[in-house]
Amino acid sequence: MNFVSLSGIGLIVLIVVLLLIVLRFIPVGLWISALAAGARVSLFDLIGMRLRRVIPSKIVNPLIKAEKAGLAVPVSKLEAHYLAGGNVDRVVNALIAAERANIPLSFERAAAIDLAGRNVLEAVQMSVNPKVIETPVIAAMAINGIELRAKAKVTVRANIDRLVGGAGEETIIARVGEGIVTTVGSSQTHKDVLENPDRISKTVLGKGLDAGTAFEILSIDIADVDVGRNIGAQLQTDQAEADKRIAQAKAEERRAMAVAREQEMIAAVQEMRAKVVEAEAEVPRAMAEAFRSGKLGVMDYYNMMNVVSDTKMRESIADSGTPKTDGK
Repeated sequence: MNFVSLSGIGLIVLIVVLLLIVLRFIPVGLWISALAAGARVSLFDLIGMRLRRVIPSKIVNPLIKAEKAGLAVPVSKLEAHYLAGGNVDRVVNALIAAERANIPLSFERAAAIDLAGRNVLEAVQMSVNPKVIETPVIAAMAINGIELRAKAKVTVRANIDRLVGGAGEETIIARVGEGIVTTVGSSQTHKDVLENPDRISKTVLGKGLDAGTAFEILSIDIADVDVGRNIGAQLQTDQAEADKRIAQAKAEERRAMAVAREQEMIAAVQEMRAKVVEAEAEVPRAMAEAFRSGKLGVMDYYNMMNVVSDTKMRESIADSGTPKTDGK
């Protein structure tokens, strides 16, 4: 009798343990919730999710949400998107938001956007409520050389069809900055831009800057325009300073060449003087040799010295008779 009782108790314990294991492996409560919400998911589907290492709640809860919103999304597609690394709950929320806003969006498109790394729910919300992108301060120079510093606010709306492969906000900001620089740079004076800042908006909008991006530009508003530096005058000043330095360098080069030529002339004169002194030193020797050889007599020497004295006297008289100009 005791053995039978123990066997019955053991059987009950075994059944309870097996039941706990089954309940642990099969989320019956989740299945009941799906059944109550009208979502078609079977126990075999839940078992298959466990075997494929898929968390059933990540699939069933979005499925219930989609069923309540009136969206027919197969369980297999949700599970495939989860296994691909996507965010199933965000995709379903995006589909519900798009359906409420009358935006055509299929599950395949939403899944592709999500797998591309973009927030598909935020994109749908941006399609309904456009986003304002504020550019940094952009500096540009007009033709008259005055710098203008402008800041723009770009209102954009997400383009669902171009979210996959489309450029982001950085491209929009860069293109708007390029348009502002082009518009200001083509203006004759900075006053033209200050008087009509809408010229920038019209010019930039006319360039189709949203081509190839994930957004559609709705408007471009110039938030602020300030006058910056007089770059033209600064460039002229820098050019004049550079020209001055070049002229100074050339003048210094000419001065150095003149000094070099003067030094060469001085050296040449000194060399000539040395030769004259050397030649004058040879005169007494030549005269002595002439006396010794008999080629020059005393009377000849005396007559020569008289001629020299007479010549000096004539030169002295000629110099004394020349009127003085006092350097004028």
